[in-house]
Amino acid sequence: MKTLSDLALEVLSTADGDQKAEISRQNALLWQKDPDMPIGKVNPPDRPARPTKPELRAPTEMPRRRGGSDKARATLLHAVLHIELNAIDLAWDMVARFTAHDLPREFYDDWVQVGEEEGKHFQLLQTRLRELGYSYGDFAAHDGLWEAAFETRNELLARLAVVPMVLEARGLDVTPGMIARFAKMGDQASVDILKVILNDEIGHVASGNRWFHFICGREGKSPRETWQLLVRKNFRGLLKPPFNEDARTQADLTPDYYLPLTEAAEG
Repeated sequence: MKTLSDLALEVLSTADGDQKAEISRQNALLWQKDPDMPIGKVNPPDRPARPTKPELRAPTEMPRRRGGSDKARATLLHAVLHIELNAIDLAWDMVARFTAHDLPREFYDDWVQVGEEEGKHFQLLQTRLRELGYSYGDFAAHDGLWEAAFETRNELLARLAVVPMVLEARGLDVTPGMIARFAKMGDQASVDILKVILNDEIGHVASGNRWFHFICGREGKSPRETWQLLVRKNFRGLLKPPFNEDARTQADLTPDYYLPLTEAAEG
């Protein structure tokens, strides 16, 4: 009998971005249609399968994305597309890696749903990129998101603290600016896609927050103090404003969590 862990491993073992996104959505549906499917157990890879392109560079070596040409817009969308590819793997890695933690089935429901939505985001962006004459892999990208996943591979609370509650929350901060930028260019198609992503990502941050609180409660830990400790330990650098406080609050991530970790507070 196929297990949820088997479905997760299939996504993580698929290199091609288009195939990974489609399998992510298909496997999410298989899980959602079968309430009796067991969780199972696998050994997920430390690094998921990836296509040969794009070229991966250090974040400091990435070119600045300016201008309003088709290429400039495609470069900016490609950066988001690369994040979505990572996000597919992050969701399914969360499913496969932490099966020994006696978690309720609802935990897996949430991350499977995240995996489905990240696959949808990849497909929407890939389609838009192709309309502009480009495709995933045509521009360089950086590997910072998966590096954070690798660093937190052995601790569920740290993974929840850093990936959804810091890195994905950062997406809530920067996406409105991208929406405004594409709107100024008259690119309504890209605006509509980014609005879908922003709305879904609020739910993803909320899922991370909810399960972080659940585990802290089970272990008798203070969620806010534990989160701040884990972020200081596992995240390089300080949190950078401006923050989208409205979207963060919708995800139940309130300023008393993250404002103490900004440069102004630390200074």
